Amino acid sequence: MKGTIRVNLIFALIGFVITFLFAVRTNLPVTSLIRGGIGAAVWFLLAFLFRIVLGALEPLPKDQKGSGSLNSDTASNEDVRGARLDLVTPDESDELNDLLKPDADKTSITEESLGQVDSFQPLNPPKLVTTKEKDPEELAKALRHLTEDEGGR
Repeated sequence: MKGTIRVNLIFALIGFVITFLFAVRTNLPVTSLIRGGIGAAVWFLLAFLFRIVLGALEPLPKDQKGSGSLNSDTASNEDVRGARLDLVTPDESDELNDLLKPDADKTSITEESLGQVDSFQPLNPPKLVTTKEKDPEELAKALRHLTEDEGGR
């Protein structure tokens, strides 16, 4: 962690003063003291979390490596397994180039898919009955019946 407990106490004092000054304007002094104490506790915890974050972000000194308990001269590869991270990616440019080149296998797959496209026939549903042959009064009755079922709108 970065700093000492003194940093937390300074933050708590600042939190107490700010909270007390804002609370004393509208509350009784005892209530303002209680709220100031609660504010000091919250600011103390926030300073503690802030110190933890700063300590985590701080880089390790050059004389320490990893956890500091492993000596790289005496430790074998089995002892430090999982302590190192390999960030090198393998070279896959040949595989990418093979994917971009047309092969005989790929052309046969595309020919099969084109053959399936040629054999496609759209669905021909039966046509709906036209209303030209119906009586206009009968259509009006049907429309009134449908609108009455929906609540008379």
